[in-house]
Amino acid sequence: MARVVLVTGVSSPLAARVAQALSERPGVRRVIGADSSPPPGELPGIEYRHVDLHDGSLDRIVTDSGADLVLHLGLDTVKGADREDDLLGTMRVLGAAQRSDSVRRLVVRSSATWEADDAAVVERDTRSLQRRRPDLSVAVLKFANLIGPSVDTPLTRYMDYRVVPTVMGRDPRVQFLHEDDGVEALTLMALSDQTGSFDVSGADAVPLSHCLRRIGGQRVPVPARGLKVLRGVAKHGRIGYASASAARTVNTGLHAARLDPTPLCTALDWSPTYSSIEAFESYAHSRGGVDRGGASRSGGRGAGLRPVHVIALARATLGR
Repeated sequence: MARVVLVTGVSSPLAARVAQALSERPGVRRVIGADSSPPPGELPGIEYRHVDLHDGSLDRIVTDSGADLVLHLGLDTVKGADREDDLLGTMRVLGAAQRSDSVRRLVVRSSATWEADDAAVVERDTRSLQRRRPDLSVAVLKFANLIGPSVDTPLTRYMDYRVVPTVMGRDPRVQFLHEDDGVEALTLMALSDQTGSFDVSGADAVPLSHCLRRIGGQRVPVPARGLKVLRGVAKHGRIGYASASAARTVNTGLHAARLDPTPLCTALDWSPTYSSIEAFESYAHSRGGVDRGGASRSGGRGAGLRPVHVIALARATLGR
């Protein structure tokens, strides 16, 4: 039977590309893309449906579409949605899949950048879903930091500031996943029968200091508590709250556990084309990087720290 596929989060380039890739696969008859905003640009063959997290629209779309395969890649119902909306979107999708008579396969994109408690909630609830619906095949893909020429995330915005606060005495190693590999991993997993939770990452890891030197960011070392202060004052400043959260997440090692993509590669007989360093270099090249004399070639760097942020960081550094 030809498959009907529902992909959430299609306002993002990643989900839009996955939806397009699936629409071109043999055996896929129909692809529906759901989000609060339409996909970027034209996506021939993709049917767009508007979703609101706070009404019953998602259940109606799942029921009306008759989808047997659902990929939950995000539901950004509010621009810059916070972690509560991320979790709410996932819970809505899990609930809709459980109540559906047609859904037989569910793939959920998780992230290593989520707070540990959030990731645990998602994995717990997907396991519970499988117990309630043993006929439902479920896979969770935990992504490393997604990066590439078209990627815009809290982490890329954080690294792109002219002045970048980092934790004093630490140089965390960051794992990356190139957007092309992310699309391929999701597409392959969606059409497979593999179940369970899998890490998705390029090989190796990249020191944060290397990333900042490569794209011309100026490090400002502060105590760990300084990033917590920054996260608070950034709510009302020009630095995005999400970017401040990314700064604290990366630098304080909240997700220091290394991702291991080996089980995924074995399950799908596939491996990422880009290592972490190659994925980051692809992004750095798109941003212009730094020339041999050390000058930044990037013309689109973030505005950087405002005086209120500098003062807050100084106070944190001095322990006041």
